[in-house]
Amino acid sequence: MTFALQIPFMIDHDVIIIGGGLAGSRAALEITRKAPHLNVGLVAKTHPIRSHSVAAQGGIAATLKNADPEDSWEAHAFDTVKGSDYLADQDAVEILTREAPDVVIDLERMGVLFSRLESGRIAQRAFGGHSHNRTCYAADKTGHAILHELICNLLAKGVTIYDEWYVLRLVLENGEAKGVVMYRLLDGQLQVIRAKAVMFATGGYGRAFNTTSNDFASTGDGLAMTAIAGLPLEDMEFVQFHPTGLYPVGVLISEAVRGEGAYLINSEGDRFMATYAPSRMELAPRDITSRAITREIRAGRGIHPDGSAGGPFVYLDLRHMGQAKIMSRVPFCWEEAHRLLGIDAVHQPMPVRPTVHYSMGGIPVNTDGQVRSSATDLVEGFFAAGEAACVSVHGANRLGSNSLLECVVYGRRTGAAIAQYVQNRKLPELNEQQYLQEAKTQLQALFDPTGTYRIGQLRQHYQDTMTEYCGVFRTEAVMTEGIAKLKELQALYGQIQLGDRGTTWNTEIIEALELRSLMIVGEMILTSALNRQESRGSHAREDYPNRDDTTFLHHTLAYYSPAGIDLAQMPVTITLFQPQERKY
Repeated sequence: MTFALQIPFMIDHDVIIIGGGLAGSRAALEITRKAPHLNVGLVAKTHPIRSHSVAAQGGIAATLKNADPEDSWEAHAFDTVKGSDYLADQDAVEILTREAPDVVIDLERMGVLFSRLESGRIAQRAFGGHSHNRTCYAADKTGHAILHELICNLLAKGVTIYDEWYVLRLVLENGEAKGVVMYRLLDGQLQVIRAKAVMFATGGYGRAFNTTSNDFASTGDGLAMTAIAGLPLEDMEFVQFHPTGLYPVGVLISEAVRGEGAYLINSEGDRFMATYAPSRMELAPRDITSRAITREIRAGRGIHPDGSAGGPFVYLDLRHMGQAKIMSRVPFCWEEAHRLLGIDAVHQPMPVRPTVHYSMGGIPVNTDGQVRSSATDLVEGFFAAGEAACVSVHGANRLGSNSLLECVVYGRRTGAAIAQYVQNRKLPELNEQQYLQEAKTQLQALFDPTGTYRIGQLRQHYQDTMTEYCGVFRTEAVMTEGIAKLKELQALYGQIQLGDRGTTWNTEIIEALELRSLMIVGEMILTSALNRQESRGSHAREDYPNRDDTTFLHHTLAYYSPAGIDLAQMPVTITLFQPQERKY
């Protein structure tokens, strides 16, 4: 069939935000607060309250001192930097931890229903890698509670929300972001939106792997569009494996469960974390805990579904916590295990193993959220925040409950910066018809092939390859072979065949476009990982088992082209804490 080009009028906004999760919605809200006269649009490829932020469970870190009066932002900053294996930019970490209490109190005043201590203050629990009980929570549905309130506030402020639109392209001309081209799933309409500032808050890329806690929408679209536009991505080699993915489905069992006292045990019934992190046990940082589980499985101390030794998982044991505590503090995790596997965690342990969870890398930005074109230069009119961005507060490994915090702190901060940035800025000039025609050609190319590969088939092969060749442990030989296999699979993209030939609610078009994003992002992850010849945080090289600050204490900038990935370096900002050996 021929893809029909509709000719709509170009839409203008002062600011257009791509992504309806926590970072995007918090930025939009801040813009409306700072400059109510600005016309703000927000684009989401799902309904905003179905953004992946809604799945965040455990909580949001802040030194409120409700549970531990000895806590301080300096302690939170040190824990974050140490958890990052000293790759985090410490100026960004200081902003994150200093502003944390204020943003949490602000959320409460918006209407977020946090769990409470008996005193009535916001409750705070222990979390992995944190030296104090500072994680504020709403049972184990914290992201859900925050996002719903933010979206309600946006609707009240009159922000225009384009839900179930897929953004095809960032319009970037002469170093200036001018807008986006997008596709409406409902009817196939193409649309150009012009804006004085564009913000990406498009989330992560967990679906590049076959086992992940991420939802199906987490396909790295914003990162891929940025890379295609010729801009770099930062620290893509650092992919976090969450230690407790429910086996075999990969669904997250929140760190909150261990924060409330659950044990990790092997086939011998041992709490094996005593071997790997004796001071923190189950609440060691995620990279350490994920490697520990993997080593236990490798050593034959994993568990089979029949309970025998030598299997592919270990147990997360809640039974000693008691029914009342389980059902009041972590009810959603109990529900997921029961719904998906028929396990009653009050009486049975949960089978878990590491699952891909979070991307520390992303679109490089400064502390105002403005996107970098290099280590020294910025892009006019282009901003990013949240998991899609790399500011970098997480470095080589993120601490649990710092992701929601980053979204809210840097969503707010980026929104404030955008509100100021566009005040005296004119709408840019662009050739709307040129971009519509190019988008039409791009979509038509998906309809034309008569290949034999279905999208799901090729995507599964790609995800399996990423998981096999870029897992918890890595080597040069394995990753080199992995890159070669990715290239072979990329060459097959032109041979996919769409079963749906219509333009009304054609989800296959979206899946084809998402697959392109995953292929770009996956190659950038593996290439960056191959180049970093050390072990740091989530990046564990068996052929280079030690951290090498002399050679690799720097950020990686990766530039995409169809011919291959070019790499550059960017210094790490060190202010308060000098790198030291990381022990727990």
